[in-house]
Amino acid sequence: MDRIIYTSMTGASAAAQRQAVLANNLANASTAGFRAEMSNFRSVPLQGSGATTRVFALEATSGHVETAGPAQTTGRALDAMAEGNAWFAVQGLDGLETYTRAGHFEVSTTGQLVTPNGQAVLSDGGAPIDVPQGAEVVLGHDGTVTARTSGQPPQALGRLKLATPGAQDPLQRGDDGAFRTASGEPLPADPNARLRPGVLEGSNVNPVECMVGMIAAARQFEQQMRLLSTAESSDKSAGQLLSLN
Repeated sequence: MDRIIYTSMTGASAAAQRQAVLANNLANASTAGFRAEMSNFRSVPLQGSGATTRVFALEATSGHVETAGPAQTTGRALDAMAEGNAWFAVQGLDGLETYTRAGHFEVSTTGQLVTPNGQAVLSDGGAPIDVPQGAEVVLGHDGTVTARTSGQPPQALGRLKLATPGAQDPLQRGDDGAFRTASGEPLPADPNARLRPGVLEGSNVNPVECMVGMIAAARQFEQQMRLLSTAESSDKSAGQLLSLN
């Protein structure tokens, strides 16, 4: 049996996985703060007896595109865009601190400042931010959260935790789509980080680039399938010759 089926299989698997990554990016082209995921693959020579030209396609370390998305002015009081490389700290579904660039916040029914999917937004002290009932929340450029209630003076509720990752402890995308530090430890609050109230960061996905990549991945997958068909035909021909002998 020709071992080409194994190398073609890894190539087809890599193309299918790249197609899935590009499809997910395209689906999030309008998601606020979304960072496009990258899929990288490398060729690994096949070890053992046989032709040395055979290689496997293996997935390499994947990351995300660091480029910030376009600024979208909304005028909404609870919308904010982190400037530079700063990230908002939120409480992940696993209870640990995660980071996001999506600054579309709201007040939950329990009176906490949360993201649209219910994750609590953390203060620079690492705790959720509680909002008084019926209060109007205002975000400052330095991340301060102020509550304004009719007939009462403004009340400072705290400061949003804005963290700036460095090269020593970069952020990595998890399987759940959340960003965490490579070390697993929470980042310290950056006192110099700033945000833009009333503005949201759009997705940095390039839809045209994704479409072109999906077409290329589909053609690569078809090519690998043709190789498998060729190997099958060769195996049948070899079997017929052996049966004649």
